Amino acid sequence: MERNKFFESLKKYHFEFKHLTVLFVGLIIFQLILSFIHKSSLSSFVENTQEWYQKHSTERLAEFSTTTLELLLETSLIREPKSEEEKRKIIQFFDIILNQQVLQQNIEEICLLVNNRGKIRALDNGRDLYEFIFAEKFDSLRINKMHDNAIVLYGQVKNELMKNEQIVNILRDKNTYHIFVPFVPNGEYIGALYLKNTPDFSFIQREVVSNYEETSIIYSALFLLGLLAMYYISTYTVRERDEAQNLLLEEHERSIKRQIDHEKESLFTKRIYHTHHKAEKVMGFIKDDLRALSTKNIDEIKYRMMKYSNFISRVIYDMKWYDPPVQTIRNAAFNTNLNEVVKFITENIFNRTSKKSGSFEIKLDLDEKVPPVKINEFVVWEVLEPLIQNSIDHGGDFNLLITVATNFKTETKTTVLTISDNGKGVHPELLEKNEKGIKKLFLENVTTKGAVQSGGYGCYIAYEISKQRCGWNIDVENLSNGGCRFTVIIPN
Repeated sequence: MERNKFFESLKKYHFEFKHLTVLFVGLIIFQLILSFIHKSSLSSFVENTQEWYQKHSTERLAEFSTTTLELLLETSLIREPKSEEEKRKIIQFFDIILNQQVLQQNIEEICLLVNNRGKIRALDNGRDLYEFIFAEKFDSLRINKMHDNAIVLYGQVKNELMKNEQIVNILRDKNTYHIFVPFVPNGEYIGALYLKNTPDFSFIQREVVSNYEETSIIYSALFLLGLLAMYYISTYTVRERDEAQNLLLEEHERSIKRQIDHEKESLFTKRIYHTHHKAEKVMGFIKDDLRALSTKNIDEIKYRMMKYSNFISRVIYDMKWYDPPVQTIRNAAFNTNLNEVVKFITENIFNRTSKKSGSFEIKLDLDEKVPPVKINEFVVWEVLEPLIQNSIDHGGDFNLLITVATNFKTETKTTVLTISDNGKGVHPELLEKNEKGIKKLFLENVTTKGAVQSGGYGCYIAYEISKQRCGWNIDVENLSNGGCRFTVIIPN
């Protein structure tokens, strides 16, 4: 179960080409850094190991030479040489011990440092050593200048050697060891064997590092080839996925466009169907005016006939297309007097209906400071007429008072038009908002008339035209003392 949740959570993330590129470059950089750190660690390890081995091997060599010399000396003292032949052999043995070490690689200097009455001599051959041991000649020993540095160093560590009788190792110039081994034949301290050694094991380090570099290069090459293969496969997969996503997005875009076109066509059909009834009513008014035409009322009827005929022309014009050009709705050339439109609709549409028999009354409260709006007069008609009609249809049958008011607010430069009544009000359910924040009263095909074919479109059309085409804000609310109020805010 947890595994499924993990994979489901991964599906939420989509890796793009740039993500794979960053990952690829990052892995290469990390691999290079890792190789560099590993190489540095290996070099440090080899150097530390080499340093320990150099010191250990040098001390062991010096200790071995000193032990050999002590044993030879002790053996010779037990049986003191009597003849020149024996003396020559002992001197030869001393020479071998002192000189054969110099023949080894990295041994630069070896001598036996002895002291007598504060004087120090460096013995580097068998004859001097024989003279010092058996003849006890010290002052007559020759002074060898090549061991002056060894004598100086010995003077610095002599007390420590005499006290501890342990090997003293002095490191100079990072890889040169000066070894002093206490010389104590028969348990008596008489000096120290000095050995200068500069061991060189850099070839081992070079071989180890070289082998590691070869291995690292091969590993890095294989790692890089693997990453390139993964990168190619991943980018190919991502490219295919992106192409599929693009096709899906294009199809989704076409679907949205079809849906928008369908909604526009549907709105167009409903708007034309709705205004068709209004056009039939207006045609009836035209016929009545023609029958009542006389010389006394010709100017009045002529004014009304022009308005009626222009409305019919607008209806016919709207039937040409479902998405009319914006300039036919909003245009700087339009100077529509909002108050005059309200008066005309009230007096020549609603007060002329056959239903007008005292069941409702329309009261006007118009602000003369209201400026003209840059909206086509008959588009304003299409917005206001359904709202007033809604108050008539749902306000009740008796003593219904509808108040249409306009007010210009100079501080915000907006015109507020309200249509209020004292009727039953709007059902609370229709004042609820959907997920888009639109109240249900302004949605398509929402009505309380029941199964009426032409119901549910008036407020919907008024809302769509005012919001989408005119840029107005429209709202509805119930009043505390009964009835409802539509509010249209018109920016100027």
